[in-house]
Amino acid sequence: MNMKSIVRGAAAGMAAGLTFYALSEASPMKKNNIKKDAGKTVKAASNLLEDIKSMLMM
Repeated sequence: MNMKSIVRGAAAGMAAGLTFYALSEASPMKKNNIKKDAGKTVKAASNLLEDIKSMLMM
């Protein structure tokens, strides 16, 4: 097995578990803020990856 794939899978599982725990224990208002912040984070990560991709393609 490829060690990089194992580490990536473990990190993804840990992130999903942490997210599920945070959402299950949060108040309704806090859940809204968590979802909003997560959306912003995903958008920022996507923009970062696009910028890196464009730099590498030059």
